[in-house]
Amino acid sequence: MTVTVVIEIPVELYNIISDIAKKRGKSVEQIILESFINSVDPKRRIELYLQLHETFLKEFEKFYNKGDLVQAGEKLWGAVTALLNAIGEIKNLPHYSHRDYSEIIEYIAEEIKNPSLTLMFAAAERIHANFYHAFLRKNTFDELKKQVLTLISILKDYLQRILK
Repeated sequence: MTVTVVIEIPVELYNIISDIAKKRGKSVEQIILESFINSVDPKRRIELYLQLHETFLKEFEKFYNKGDLVQAGEKLWGAVTALLNAIGEIKNLPHYSHRDYSEIIEYIAEEIKNPSLTLMFAAAERIHANFYHAFLRKNTFDELKKQVLTLISILKDYLQRILK
């Protein structure tokens, strides 16, 4: 279950968090979560990342249906990285930077013997880049979206296997 809570913070603080998020290629929500996540029990951390994943997927659908590809793509990227954060927690792999995410994808691709995972992740990165530059047309976005949704499905299956 996801609850939306509105917290008022000074615009200066929001701008700092937003700048950090942009530099790290993450959402504001992810930066806030990461700021306190280490004080949370490891099992609960995984649950939080999975909840964040579901929230991002719902938001992706909402923005996509409105035709806002820039925001939809960023939410889709967030859904991918939330899964990678959960996997990083379980496998005790770093999961704090874009490079860490690439390393996790390479690790999984080798483990499950599916090198196409790296291409699917590249599609997710391209959609993420669209957040900053708004260069994708709908047809291209839709093709990339298919690859990213396939990646998400594979990552979810992988998570189910390693959580057992």
